[in-house]
Amino acid sequence: MKFLDRAKIYVKAGDGGNGCCSFRHEKFIEFGGPDGGDGGRGGDVFVKATRNLNTLIDYRYQQHFRAERGKHGKGHQKTGAKGTDTTLYVPCGTQIFDDTTGFMIADLVLENQQILLAQGGRGGRGNIRFKTSTNQAPTRADPGELGEELVVWLHMKLIADIGLIGLPNAGKSSFLKAATKARPKVANYPFTTLHPQLGVACYKGKEFVLADIPGLIAGAHQGVGLGDRFLSHIERCSHVLHLIDATLENPCETYQIIRHELASYGAELEHKREWVALNKKDLLPQQDFEKTREKLAAHLGQPVFALSAQTQEGFNALFDALLPALVCSTMAVDDVS
Repeated sequence: MKFLDRAKIYVKAGDGGNGCCSFRHEKFIEFGGPDGGDGGRGGDVFVKATRNLNTLIDYRYQQHFRAERGKHGKGHQKTGAKGTDTTLYVPCGTQIFDDTTGFMIADLVLENQQILLAQGGRGGRGNIRFKTSTNQAPTRADPGELGEELVVWLHMKLIADIGLIGLPNAGKSSFLKAATKARPKVANYPFTTLHPQLGVACYKGKEFVLADIPGLIAGAHQGVGLGDRFLSHIERCSHVLHLIDATLENPCETYQIIRHELASYGAELEHKREWVALNKKDLLPQQDFEKTREKLAAHLGQPVFALSAQTQEGFNALFDALLPALVCSTMAVDDVS
């Protein structure tokens, strides 16, 4: 399944059905009078969030969505049926923006959260509505109102407990593959990961979602490399796990590059709870690796975890530290909701 996090679509609610102009024609009824019914209301367009989706790829091949028009009114005071509603399903974490004004219409974060995006038009009134004491045989019947129509942008931001960040080749995809059942592409060249990848890790009976965020290099917020498009996915992550390649010449400088990109992007990404891990422990002698880790920890003023995505060494220590923070975040979200 291809990954798509932005889509432009056109939606049109159903028009209301026309009112009916009709008169009674029963035998032996001398003054039948009007009996035209009202038109039915047009169908509405809803957008609903679901956890069964993690991409907007469905909206790449179909961009136009219309609800059904209301049925026309009929004689014998029969009101037309309401048009069938249309519901669009999007992944949790999808934002909806008006294409003309750029205004954010909705932010669908919770599962089954639903909004009315376009309202159907009201049905027209039949001629029985216009009967008065001075107008016993009205011939007026209103047409149905037009349903709302608009063009919107769908922006999806992945919802994950932990976002994996770091320079290309830091081992993020390898870590995701080792910690979860996800199967991202792993190769020894920059920009192997072109799209965010999700995986669910299970540790001591607790499940949490990991997201591999691609495209972070120096100047990403200015469009360098893959640009800042995928930085928006970090906004939905409760915590950030910063992986650093232990084989690089200056890990401290590497750390500052990523921190600068987070701060330059905005959205307060730099204030998220961050955990730092030095990866690829298996590629260096033990003494050299520990020396690099101590230097990085002194520079950051916080502990640095030692990891090897290939051998899974250090995973338990990292998850033992992460788990209490993740549980607290989940409780806080539940209290708010």
